[in-house]
Amino acid sequence: MDPQTLEERYRELQAYVGWTARDAARVAAARPIVAPSLPALIDDFYAEIERHPKARQTITGGAEQIKRLKGTLLAWIGELFEGRYDGDYVARRWRVGFRHVEIGLDQVYTNVALSRLRTGLHASLREGWRDEPPLLIETIRSLDKLLDLDLAIIEDAYQSEYMARLQRTERLATLGQVAGGVAHELRNPLNVVKTSVYYLRNARGPSPAKQEEHMKRIERNVELADGVISALSNFARLPTPTLQPHALEPIIQQALENNPPGPGVVTTVVCPPEIPEVECDQMQIGIVVGNLIRNALDAMPGGGGLAITARRDDDRVLLSVADQGVGIESENLARIMEPLFSTKTRGLGLGLSIARSIVEKNRGSIQVESEPGKGSVFTLRLTAHPKEKPSS
Repeated sequence: MDPQTLEERYRELQAYVGWTARDAARVAAARPIVAPSLPALIDDFYAEIERHPKARQTITGGAEQIKRLKGTLLAWIGELFEGRYDGDYVARRWRVGFRHVEIGLDQVYTNVALSRLRTGLHASLREGWRDEPPLLIETIRSLDKLLDLDLAIIEDAYQSEYMARLQRTERLATLGQVAGGVAHELRNPLNVVKTSVYYLRNARGPSPAKQEEHMKRIERNVELADGVISALSNFARLPTPTLQPHALEPIIQQALENNPPGPGVVTTVVCPPEIPEVECDQMQIGIVVGNLIRNALDAMPGGGGLAITARRDDDRVLLSVADQGVGIESENLARIMEPLFSTKTRGLGLGLSIARSIVEKNRGSIQVESEPGKGSVFTLRLTAHPKEKPSS
């Protein structure tokens, strides 16, 4: 976090707890009272660390490191009572949380350590207080506000750095999945291209019509591969869809052509002529339908029925892709559309997550019903394009 933003955040937190100049003055006036007891407080602080292995394991430099740390802690406590809570003060507190992530210290130890210091400072104030009791109560309240502000900044820094490192780790951990997943997603169109190239190179005297057919297959599957890559790379930032009225039947047929069912699969398509056009991005919804068809075919390696059905439901059009495959276990059903979750042994696990994101950006939704051993039904709910009323 940049220094200006950090200081502004601290000022906001000060206002939240009701910190005032009078609080700062009361804490500063308490410095001579607590100063004599600080060395003993710091010794107690590190003696307690020695009794807790998980906290002690972060101290790897022996007595010399503990000596340096005691000096740092003494300066840190001293700053509490100096009354200068400027940007540099806040930045030093922020670095404490950052450093705790670097050395692997669980933030919970910071919380309890500060509680122990708070208790010691309270005891020092009570023991050395020579003024009116009500002022002692107000001084302790002001000190508590300041300690709470310090803890808030340290925790904020800790969480920010911890989450940033966790995200970097997760990104690195998914690189291998992405590499294998891209291969899986592109294998089908590349195999089609390879087959057509082989035919064009080795066929003896193919007719012009046959040559044109294979050239179109190559072109179509290159476009399909490009669409898959675009969908994968844009998962986190899907482009805004261009919503226009489109008939579903051509989208379905194109998806089937791009993902042809193999032997043993009986395909039925029910898309009555009265089904209205839907408002969608044709390419994006085509990717979704193609993904659902591929999943259905993968679920039926031994063949079965693939049923694609469109029907009207008030101002919506429902498009269902049903298979007679292996189905989805109930414990996986709620997670099946999560990013990087997959029940397949190969693949990226982004297909259904991408599909859901695309459909939602196209002002629709996707639902799934499944029964293990009997199959699954994925249903898209898309917005029907309203027909213009004739002018009177």
